[in-house]
Amino acid sequence: MRTLVTGGAGFIGSHLVDRLIGRHEEVTVLDDLSTGTRANLAHHLESDRVRLVRGTILDESAVEDLVSDCDRVFHLAAAVGVAHVVAEPLQSVLVNSRGTENVLAACAHHGRKVLIASSSEVYGKPSQVPTHEDDDRILGSTTVQRWSYATAKALDEHLALAYAQRGLHTVIVRYFNIYGPRMDPRGYGSVIANFLRQATSGEPLTVYGDGRQTRCFTYIDDCVEGTILAMETDSAEGQVFNIGNQATETSITELARMVNGATGSQGPIEHHTYEARFGAGFEDVRRRVPATERATEVLGWTATTGLSEGLRRTLEAWSHVSAGQALP
Repeated sequence: MRTLVTGGAGFIGSHLVDRLIGRHEEVTVLDDLSTGTRANLAHHLESDRVRLVRGTILDESAVEDLVSDCDRVFHLAAAVGVAHVVAEPLQSVLVNSRGTENVLAACAHHGRKVLIASSSEVYGKPSQVPTHEDDDRILGSTTVQRWSYATAKALDEHLALAYAQRGLHTVIVRYFNIYGPRMDPRGYGSVIANFLRQATSGEPLTVYGDGRQTRCFTYIDDCVEGTILAMETDSAEGQVFNIGNQATETSITELARMVNGATGSQGPIEHHTYEARFGAGFEDVRRRVPATERATEVLGWTATTGLSEGLRRTLEAWSHVSAGQALP
């Protein structure tokens, strides 16, 4: 099996590559290394079964060539992280929409099955909790750039499902707050990474807003397992699946306390306004909880790693590298 993983040098993508190589597959990684790193794949790059191509999914001809030379595609490449999206909205929208269009068009042209990695962000401000895959989406104003990421990822899904109606073999997964070893210490898209960096450096842990907003945190091994099952389950084609740990709904303040406890940090928990970090008009979501019955019924998948155990494993990996490096 020859597999193309876009974004394969990133946090989630590199763990997916690990799993595929462990199954003796040949993997090509396309990554522009904007948030991914060679270090995430360093343990594979001497192997003749892994090829890293530095490039962008915005390069239509490069995508076409790589897709033509593989059997299937995991499309994980994206501009991620709320701070990045707010700071660079145009680039984020182009990468997350036009880039996916290039991948889907190439897969349709060459008859390659493709998995599209989407995000819980597409739900916006959910109408009900827990949130099911077919629930309505509620978004804020287009003048608030925070919602451009949700819009772009939803467009990705619409494109994939439209191609599916024309015969493309495709499946969509929506990730809910994935964490684990190799998270970027700069905290792109990850409150856990931010808290671990602050706690291990003896800094105050920064909580935005009142800290009572909740998220469901999903350990990377569970995420990768769900992703592969979605790709390889024939009955999953043409469907969308929440990949999240419903059992770990945790407030951000409680998460900060857990990180302090896990690291032995005595640093204070400080509350800051959203405006101080993201600018005026920023909107957050109070609760984000996945309904995972579809993934369980169709894929046979349920997240099994509790938050305390996942934090322990993540911290163990974190302690082996210095700040600013990718995690093993």
